[in-house]
Amino acid sequence: MPEQYKSIRSHTEAICRFLQAEDYVPQPVPFVSPPKWHLAHSTWFFEEFILKKHFDGYTEFDPEFSYLFNSYYNNVGKRILRAQRGNLTRPATEKVYEYRRYVDGHMETLIGKMGGHTELRDLISLGLNHEQQHQELLLTDIKYILGHNPIFPVYDEANTWESTIEEPAGFRAVPEGLYAVGHSGGGFSFDNEHGSHQVFLEPFEISGNLVTNAECIEFIESGGYSNFNLWLDEGWSWVVNNDIHAPLYWHETDGEWYNYTLRGLEKVTPGAPLTHISFYEAAAYAEWKKMRLPTEFEWEAASSLFRWGNRWEWTHSAYLPYPRFRKPEGAIGEYNGKFMINQMVLRGASCATPPGHSRKTYRNFFHPDERWQFTGIRLVKL
Repeated sequence: MPEQYKSIRSHTEAICRFLQAEDYVPQPVPFVSPPKWHLAHSTWFFEEFILKKHFDGYTEFDPEFSYLFNSYYNNVGKRILRAQRGNLTRPATEKVYEYRRYVDGHMETLIGKMGGHTELRDLISLGLNHEQQHQELLLTDIKYILGHNPIFPVYDEANTWESTIEEPAGFRAVPEGLYAVGHSGGGFSFDNEHGSHQVFLEPFEISGNLVTNAECIEFIESGGYSNFNLWLDEGWSWVVNNDIHAPLYWHETDGEWYNYTLRGLEKVTPGAPLTHISFYEAAAYAEWKKMRLPTEFEWEAASSLFRWGNRWEWTHSAYLPYPRFRKPEGAIGEYNGKFMINQMVLRGASCATPPGHSRKTYRNFFHPDERWQFTGIRLVKL
């Protein structure tokens, strides 16, 4: 575990290696958090839930940090509003890095002498997986910050996530039957994956490929964003109220489609998988193709039949608890359970997901209008 801890913590800082000083602070919209906040919050998690409870004589780095960098844990105490995270010009970014070094030093000491303390080991594992979740959010938040800068700055010239083409794979048939879903066995999993159980599925055919940019352009040119018959009522209101005409980061110039990527503004690659799409758009596209989105259970049952992990894939399943789900007591119980309403499940992983942080039972979840993550579409035949 000592090497795992160092590797994961250093990866967070490596993501920030391309940033300039001014990039650490902006918060263009409430759902995007500044990079500096991510660096501090992921550190606060270890301080609050592990060091303060399991390191004898531990002294907080700065008592104000719990108020500044708590995200949504009501059991811990007061916190600033999410929309105010961009107002934190102080503490300075340098002090946040100093905070990380302070906590890391104490954590490495604690890990070195914890022995076979299973509960503590599990808590540290949760903290590391929490940090990996924030690594992905950090990347997508950086992209949103830079992608809304009018000069479209380059983050990483070597990044090819949005120009990589998938080979055609056709549809894969899945027979009817009982299928086991949910996490079982060893290895880390979040509590929302627990409660392994069986579901009965009718036979279905699922695409071996994600929807591509070229297919999305066909949808746009056919009037897909202006045809209310394709949209769920709530989705159509979202389109009209927000003047939506294309996926996030897409810009039409002289009849050509461009999209902002982590290596700057580029022409859309036709054969690359579509990304930064909301559930509303995914559902409308499926309606246009006279197909549908898979349920999360269909996706898990079929996941061995296709390549996944390039985009988070929308399902048509509401984010709800599995049978026998129980929230843990205290603040840790706020991690997943309280969000099980008004959100949709995404399955798989994305190009921004850190290595070792994906599995077929992983249940990601977002509100249906959100699209700043690397989300995509896989279809099922009617």
